[in-house]
Amino acid sequence: MKEKITSSSTAKTENIGLLSIMSANDWIDESIKRPDPKMFFHNLIVENENTVIFAASNVGKSILATQIAEDIAKVENVLYLDLELSSKQFQMRYSDTDTGKVHRFPAKFTRAEINPERMVGSDLEKEILSSIEEAAVRGTKYFIIDNITFICKDLEKAPKACAFMLKLIQLKKKYELTIVVIAHTPKRRRWRPITGNDLSGSAKLINFFDAAIAMAPSAKEENYRYLKQVKVRTGE
Repeated sequence: MKEKITSSSTAKTENIGLLSIMSANDWIDESIKRPDPKMFFHNLIVENENTVIFAASNVGKSILATQIAEDIAKVENVLYLDLELSSKQFQMRYSDTDTGKVHRFPAKFTRAEINPERMVGSDLEKEILSSIEEAAVRGTKYFIIDNITFICKDLEKAPKACAFMLKLIQLKKKYELTIVVIAHTPKRRRWRPITGNDLSGSAKLINFFDAAIAMAPSAKEENYRYLKQVKVRTGE
């Protein structure tokens, strides 16, 4: 099936199957009318993109993800899917046991955990994706998923990992979402430079993300962490 439709401008779009085709100049002219994406957390998180943050266990991925969510929540509603910590663990992490002072987050920061009583089937991946879509329908545009290993158990298998990421990309495009996914690295020698190849799962997994950020301990100071942007499509 082949048809031509005229957009609101003078540009003509040719539709062939799943493809919408215009000249390169027309694509630029159409896109320049839309605002540039918002940038968050030192410009590492870009609006309407899928970003993965990965590191070894107990390095601080969840703490970093919470900082990112807090930064976004200053101006936008963000939903943090916490699939690791219990609510008590979360509370204790952000409470000072010496003074009793509790950290307060912006009002736009919302947190979710799985309610086992609401699970209606055994397909956890499908149910979580469905829940994300329902939240998107209700107006949430920013999501942080901590972490992907909990949802997709077979990341090492390329077909399974690809199928999950395609569903996530479909949701992103359909509802114009910004999604940050937390992931692991397999065991690695700490002295080796961390790269995109250290993302746990299928070797193809990183191809589905617009951006990727690695996190690792510093060799100079035990309590320091460094971030390394190993993939980016927006910016330098």
